[in-house]
Amino acid sequence: MSVPALVMLALGLWGLDRGGMWRDEAVTFQVSRRTVPQIWRLLHGVDAVHGLYYLLMHAVLAVRPDEVALRLPSVCAAAVTAGLVAALGARLVRARVGLWAGLFYAITPMAGHYAQEGRSYALVAAGATGATLQFVRAVQGGSWWAYGVVLGLTCWLHEFAVLLLLAHAVTLALARARARVWRAWGCAAGAVGLALLPMALVSNAQSAQVAWLRQPTMETAQGLLRTFLGPTDAVYWTCLGLAVLGLAGLLGRRGEVTCAGVCLPLAVVPPVVLMLVSQLSPLYVDRYVLYALSGAPVLVAAGAERVAAGAGRVAGAVGAWRVVGAAGLGWVVRAVGVGWVAAAVGVGWVAAAVGVGWVVRAVGAGRVAGAVGRLWGKGRPVAPSPLLTLTGLVALGLVLAQQLPLLRGDRSPAHRPDDLAAVSRAAGRELRAGDRVLFLPEQTRNAALAYPGAFRGARDVALARTGADSGTLYGREVSADTLRRRMAGLKRVWVVADRDLLGGRWRPGSPTERAKLAVLAREFVPGGERVQDDVTVRLYVRPVRVSGAPGPLPGPPRPARS
Repeated sequence: MSVPALVMLALGLWGLDRGGMWRDEAVTFQVSRRTVPQIWRLLHGVDAVHGLYYLLMHAVLAVRPDEVALRLPSVCAAAVTAGLVAALGARLVRARVGLWAGLFYAITPMAGHYAQEGRSYALVAAGATGATLQFVRAVQGGSWWAYGVVLGLTCWLHEFAVLLLLAHAVTLALARARARVWRAWGCAAGAVGLALLPMALVSNAQSAQVAWLRQPTMETAQGLLRTFLGPTDAVYWTCLGLAVLGLAGLLGRRGEVTCAGVCLPLAVVPPVVLMLVSQLSPLYVDRYVLYALSGAPVLVAAGAERVAAGAGRVAGAVGAWRVVGAAGLGWVVRAVGVGWVAAAVGVGWVAAAVGVGWVVRAVGAGRVAGAVGRLWGKGRPVAPSPLLTLTGLVALGLVLAQQLPLLRGDRSPAHRPDDLAAVSRAAGRELRAGDRVLFLPEQTRNAALAYPGAFRGARDVALARTGADSGTLYGREVSADTLRRRMAGLKRVWVVADRDLLGGRWRPGSPTERAKLAVLAREFVPGGERVQDDVTVRLYVRPVRVSGAPGPLPGPPRPARS
């Protein structure tokens, strides 16, 4: 369906150049610009789960290394996903439902957010939705090879896409699929699992990368549901009601996949399984299950179709009652009239019997009218109707208007965890050629790797080998003893640091990081600083000792926020 894809493309291109990358995008940017051998070396130690994506982005950034090119593949992938959601809805229900579902996906803030990120998640969503569409086709008699290939490539973009296999298994169980379908799906699933095994083994050894994650809670699950259906109350509750209506017909005929049977597991199973696993070993982040979002718009659109069908049946019933009900009402009046007359002449029992007969005839006519109305309603109002389709589009336009402030705000760098461009600008206003700079912790070096111009000419005190040479993300730092010797002769040093770390709100585990803190606290005093969100660019100076004085003179910080 081209219309949802074009709408998603337009929304994705809107404000694509935010003027700043956040830390994960910066990792994509600096890793993808390395040579292929350097990327391959990095993957042996860290970030193996993103290896295929880095190689893809290496080719993209070789053409144009800037922020727009960094995010453009995600925009295109999101547009493809919107079109695939529309195709899924059209195949499972009808074309009108597909159009509504694809457009609802396109205007969902969560989809728009990751459409503008230089990470793999939008591509994973496109692959997972395409694999689900191939799955439906395969169950209906199509090729299982196409399903296995698409899902296998998707899992190599991010290994948690393998949870899609569980969602599809639930779909087959709900459809009460026959043994031959289970066997064919099992072969495809086994091939995907075997293809993914090498990455799973390597990435498991790199699990320390996600040590910062915490156990998801019930509030986490509720937040994801609201993110899927709509962040504003009006949109959320309306879509929740429509999605519940869309669950009707969950169990179809034996061997037949239904809309609810496909889309409910798609939307629910991957997030729930990952949240349950994360109770033992935290692995859950909402972006890891972005691909599950594809099921929600189809359920909402299917619920809207049922509302339209119900309204059509009511209209049909009312129309039939107008034709048949008049005769029934006449029979009731005649029955009552005869009863009164007969009672007056003493034959009330006879009249009552005659009257009851006419009432029964009237009730029977009412049932006939209802049956005619239902039949009429099934045929006419839910048939392809430009007016009904237009009504749905107007409703989606209202949803877009309500969520437009959220979409507009998301185009600001402030809506990302950090803004490395702002950090580099703050450093650029202070650093001069020959100045020493210390990154605390080493991850803050990301600002210099993404925007090296601001740090040109400055000397990195703790760096031993660059990331490209050492096969690491941020470079290899010197030992704690070497760091102390390097800082012993310095009179001043600029520190780019995490403010929580400087404030003692968390302690680093690395000996070199602890040595940085200890030397700064013991031998230097803070001077002026520029603060950008959670990162500070602060000058530390070695105090001038007065003859006979027992220690360094105190020097209070002089903050100058930018």
